[in-house]
Amino acid sequence: MEFSTSPYLLKDTSVRRVMTQVLLALVPGIVAYALLIGPGILAQIAIATLTALAAEAAMLRLRDKPLALFLGDGSAVVTAWLVAITFPPVAPWWLTVVGVLFAIVVAKHLYGGLGQNPFNPAMIAFAVCIVSFPALMSQWPGPGSHLAPAQQLDWIFGLAPRLDGMTSATPLDALKTALRADEGHSGPLPFLAGNAQAVIALCYLAGGLFLVWRKIITWHIPTAFLGAMGLLAGLLWLWQPAGFANPVFHLLGGGAMLGAFFIATDPVSGATTPRGKLIFAAGVGLLAYIIRVFGGYPDGIAFAVLIMNICVPLIDMYTQPKVFGMKDQ
Repeated sequence: MEFSTSPYLLKDTSVRRVMTQVLLALVPGIVAYALLIGPGILAQIAIATLTALAAEAAMLRLRDKPLALFLGDGSAVVTAWLVAITFPPVAPWWLTVVGVLFAIVVAKHLYGGLGQNPFNPAMIAFAVCIVSFPALMSQWPGPGSHLAPAQQLDWIFGLAPRLDGMTSATPLDALKTALRADEGHSGPLPFLAGNAQAVIALCYLAGGLFLVWRKIITWHIPTAFLGAMGLLAGLLWLWQPAGFANPVFHLLGGGAMLGAFFIATDPVSGATTPRGKLIFAAGVGLLAYIIRVFGGYPDGIAFAVLIMNICVPLIDMYTQPKVFGMKDQ
């Protein structure tokens, strides 16, 4: 094998560069979200971003860290966007603020800052808020509600009363309710027909493939995540089609695509070895499906990620490649 010239150095990659590309990859999904569900998501992203930057600056000041260096790396903004995307688009502004503050202050800085947090900050925020405020975290615009931009902003900032008829369960909630009522689930995609969530999921898939192409993430985690979830969903669907949704529904419903490419791939709280990534992501996919179908929450990705975050040290320890020149003892 011949090399062109020396020195043979790896391409320079900074945190800012990585985070910028992650933000760019999220844009297609956010644009589809704003067009198909409503521009309330843009207000939520703005609230989350401002809160994250303020919290980041305050914690950096308390820890006597340089503000410009860490505020400019983009990590706080990525966390803010993920929190905003996973929260209901018409959630009250203070709920988004609470989630972002918990993600930045508690889940990130109280553990030592960027690179030290054992848990995914955005998923910590989601888990805390859905446990503490389950009603508010379940208020999504219902199909056919066609909320005007002004009305969405009124709900977000508390300028208008919330009407139960204008909010509804997510498709995953609707599916679970239908199955428990023994209404069955036939056809390829009855719940996703005309559903904006599937289009948004495909946009996140496109953004995730962009990250793989740019080598910001590797193929291991998305493949294992979606493969494990799809395999379990497919087996149960083939066994009892009337009792379980088909795998395409689960892959394009809820936060599967977002979780596979943007959440489980967090390099800090996830596994680091190639085999470890496969085990970690497969565990997330299986647990997320189990919580979705048999648990009390409509989507189990946040809890699945956090559970597998706990397992990361053990996974990495047993999947470390052999050191060159060393033999087993």
